[in-house]
Amino acid sequence: RFNKRRMWDLLLFISVLSLSTVYGQVSYSIPEEMAKGSFVGNIAQDLGLDVKRLKSGRARVFTRDNTAYIELNRERGILLLKERIDREALCGQMTPCALHFQILLENPMEYYSITVEITDINDNPPTFITSEGHFNISESVLSGTAFILDRATDLDVGENNLKAYTLKPSDIFSLKMNNQGDGSKNVEMVLNAPLDREKNEQLYLVLTAVDGGEPQMTGTMQIHINVLDANDNAPVFTQPVYKAFIKENSPVGTVVATVTATDADDGSNGKITYSISAMPYHAHGIFEINKGSGEVTLIGKVDYEKTRNFQINIRASDNGGLSGSCKLIVDVIDMNDNSPDIHIMSKTNVISEDAKSNTVVTMINVEDADSSENGKVQCNINDNNTFLLKSTSEKIYSLITDSDVDRERASEYNITVTCSDEGVPSLSSSVTLTLQITDVNDNPPVFEKTSYEAYIVENNTPGLSIFTVKATDTDWNQNARVSYILEDSSINGVPVSSYVSISADNGVIHAVRSFDYEQIKDFQFRVKAQDGGSPPLSSNVTVKIMILDQNDNPPQVLYPVQTGGSLVAEMVPRSADVGYLVTKVVAVDVDYGQNAWLSYKLQKATDRALFEVVGLQNGEIRTIRQVTDKDAVKQRLTVIVEDNGQPSRSATVIVNVAVADSFPEVLSEFTDYTHDKEYNDNLTFYLVLALAVVSFLFITCLVVIISVKVYRWRQSRILYHSNLPVIPYYPPRYSDTLGTGTLPHVYNYEVCRTTDSRKSDCKFGRVGSQNVLIMDPSSTGTMQRIQSEKSILDEPDSPLEVRNFQPTSCPFYILGICLKISFDLCIWEETSIASTYGSHWDIVRQNNGRASTIVFVGPLSQLGARTGQLLYSGRNGKKLSSWKHSERFRLRC
Repeated sequence: RFNKRRMWDLLLFISVLSLSTVYGQVSYSIPEEMAKGSFVGNIAQDLGLDVKRLKSGRARVFTRDNTAYIELNRERGILLLKERIDREALCGQMTPCALHFQILLENPMEYYSITVEITDINDNPPTFITSEGHFNISESVLSGTAFILDRATDLDVGENNLKAYTLKPSDIFSLKMNNQGDGSKNVEMVLNAPLDREKNEQLYLVLTAVDGGEPQMTGTMQIHINVLDANDNAPVFTQPVYKAFIKENSPVGTVVATVTATDADDGSNGKITYSISAMPYHAHGIFEINKGSGEVTLIGKVDYEKTRNFQINIRASDNGGLSGSCKLIVDVIDMNDNSPDIHIMSKTNVISEDAKSNTVVTMINVEDADSSENGKVQCNINDNNTFLLKSTSEKIYSLITDSDVDRERASEYNITVTCSDEGVPSLSSSVTLTLQITDVNDNPPVFEKTSYEAYIVENNTPGLSIFTVKATDTDWNQNARVSYILEDSSINGVPVSSYVSISADNGVIHAVRSFDYEQIKDFQFRVKAQDGGSPPLSSNVTVKIMILDQNDNPPQVLYPVQTGGSLVAEMVPRSADVGYLVTKVVAVDVDYGQNAWLSYKLQKATDRALFEVVGLQNGEIRTIRQVTDKDAVKQRLTVIVEDNGQPSRSATVIVNVAVADSFPEVLSEFTDYTHDKEYNDNLTFYLVLALAVVSFLFITCLVVIISVKVYRWRQSRILYHSNLPVIPYYPPRYSDTLGTGTLPHVYNYEVCRTTDSRKSDCKFGRVGSQNVLIMDPSSTGTMQRIQSEKSILDEPDSPLEVRNFQPTSCPFYILGICLKISFDLCIWEETSIASTYGSHWDIVRQNNGRASTIVFVGPLSQLGARTGQLLYSGRNGKKLSSWKHSERFRLRC
């Protein structure tokens, strides 16, 4: 098979040398996993070939290994996907990943090199080597001990590759990422809390690996932990890092290295088992380790160009659950098995015929995946007359023009670049560049129309897009790039740039201001289209903008004239017949079309049965019945003028009509018309204001009266519900008749209280002769007695003086009126609270219970105090004592 392939390559090389036609190269880029039959590229258009040429030349796809992922549709001249491509299966971790093949044609024979780059998508989740991980961990392991976990791998590259790990649950163990010297990370499980085999003999955790693609994909591994008894020595490798070398393309079974670890424990706790804890994805299926001896052997193929070194994490575990780790670094030795790779960095497919010498046409990058002498490359070209290949750096070459090019001499050049390495045997690669010569800029832009007309509604928003002008240029590339410019001109003395603006890129015309149809109805200007050539070419076109009317103006009444200071009235004689023309309302609307069509209607009138707007379109007001003597002289008509716009606008006008036969009659009626109206308006306002003030005062007084009533009611309820005991007391100077303790004397008192308690009076009147009927509930008899005595004030042993008497309030003070009350004292009763119509009279007991002083205490609210200022008694005016709650007496009438 190898000999046949070499023979075919030799024949292909000879046939290439004999070709006399054009060569070319095209590159495409497609994502992986595209469906079969998907479109890759239009090869006929990109190579500048006719579809008929593909058919006549029996164009076909050629690949060196006969693995064709791409097929050619000669009928349409396009490349299609022959089968679904898996980038990971095709290239693994190598980037970039590309397919290289040729399009072959016959009669004459020629070929074109095609490169299709396969880009990665996130179609592979992270995966672990095994779906379950088992750990035997002693319960004596201290918190903070780390256990190395298997790392996951992701077939995808770049952002779609593995990004992070999570461990759940995380109450006993946590996850720790340990950075390695090469940039990779070890995944470690760290013990956060001590293990207790008696509580949990087995633990189950889930390790999740997450990639960075969209949508995000994950992979999981179940971790099963057996909690064992104490094992205090972990396996230790003889060296932390092992290094080994292996040639690329080494046979399977080659021993790479042997690692060794020891354990100080005895028995089963000292038995060591070797395993690979983590390795890059591209190392899967290439290395394996002997669990008992630690020997690492090759089970796959290694390629220097794909991976130059491997870093493998090896774990040594004893039966007690402890483990140790080391790293094995395997460097791959290069062999000369790769030819130089030519990559076009930048190229120009066409140049102008006036291009100067030393113009850079193409820049190429040449690299050889091999190293040392095998990677050194030298390049040359087949045409050394017109072009020159110049090395600008170690791996970059520039193809430049060595002399002037002439399109009339050659319109196209095919340049073959060949690169060879210095390995033994030497390997080489080549690429053919196609260069076309183009003309200079000789075609101006052409508008689609010779002139343009556009319409815009008035009152538009500034910046509104009106319409677009379009011009095309038959030149190519920059020469065909059209820019639009507004030529300088003026409209009614104002620059056109104050009205409109134009987008230089797409020709969209915008309104700079808001247009008013009543001010300007149309205007025109010129637009210039200019290409990007040098020198630039241009053409002009005229643009006319038509402003459309909008109903934005209400009607304006011209007659009758509405004046503020004088009154204008139309006279109608009382002999006027039906249909008499009173007046004609004249109005105009500055809008246009149906927006200016006006209609007249009578909105209201003093007498609707007398007048009507007969002409809906001409505004004529006529009488609709015979005028009589009963009709009022002053008639007021309100006419509404409405336009026909959407929405409609309107104006109102007041027409004053005088029904009279002579002018003096009219003058007498209309002289005070305006003044009466103003007077009536002011009178109405003041009446409403007065009504509001009176209502407010009435409500305020009502609230105050109700508040006082409620307050007095609450005070009386407190007095009547008192539970203090009542103890009868009889003055010693009076005899007890019928055993009931009657008092035959009648005393009249006047009480006057004001809001100022310091100005209150208390007066004692003289004794009167009255019949007194006393009834006691505990007695069965009555007593009637007539007695005339002097005033009690004249008795030497009972003088009374009023000093420093300060009651706090008037119990009978209602709405500013202090009431005077007269009442008779009938019975003395000993009690803790004295009450008479809300006022309180107390007596202070002195000299073995003799009553010598009568005290006016005041309202109930004052009784809360423990002591108070009392009346004075005695011949010398000496103060008797201060009173207390336990020494009060009540007088009851």
